[in-house]
Amino acid sequence: MFFQAPLVRVAPGFSLIVTLGWLWLSLFLRNRPSTYSSGDLLLGFSLTWLAGSIYWGWLRWEPLWHLPVEAIALPVTLVCLSKGWGKVGNWFYLGSLFGTAITDAYFYLMNLLPSWRQVMQVEPDGLQPIFQSAVAQIQTPAGVGWAIALISTLLVVGCIPLRSQQLHHWVFAGAVLSTLLVDGLFWIVAVSF
Repeated sequence: MFFQAPLVRVAPGFSLIVTLGWLWLSLFLRNRPSTYSSGDLLLGFSLTWLAGSIYWGWLRWEPLWHLPVEAIALPVTLVCLSKGWGKVGNWFYLGSLFGTAITDAYFYLMNLLPSWRQVMQVEPDGLQPIFQSAVAQIQTPAGVGWAIALISTLLVVGCIPLRSQQLHHWVFAGAVLSTLLVDGLFWIVAVSF
């Protein structure tokens, strides 16, 4: 995420091409028994990279397209899981997608879509008033209440799979819980403006 975001902003086509490299490496690693799980995880990461390259490269100005584009690989993922293929990578992708859906839900609930659009269109020196307005919007009782509810949802959905002994459950949990880290870092950036 932190590597892809600046790359896709300046070179979206290159970021999209990098997906092929991730896919090749994942398939290479999956062909070896000792690195199969790593390759499978990288395959799931490749799916999120592909969706991120498409959305953040060409569609980032429209938040309503975010979740549908991030879900671009969902049909393939569901078919693979129904056949028992690629559990680690596909569950990573599902965990990432779930985290994205929860984050986007907060933006919808708090009517932050106009701020999202503005942030995507201004130069960095014009971000301060947009962030200040958005932070004021979420520092309301409703904003705090929804944040608590959605953070709790992420914690519950992320922690329950940790009881399992299955690697794909742990990967799903890690992807869901990492949403809290990424969103927390964005929160810190927004309030520091």
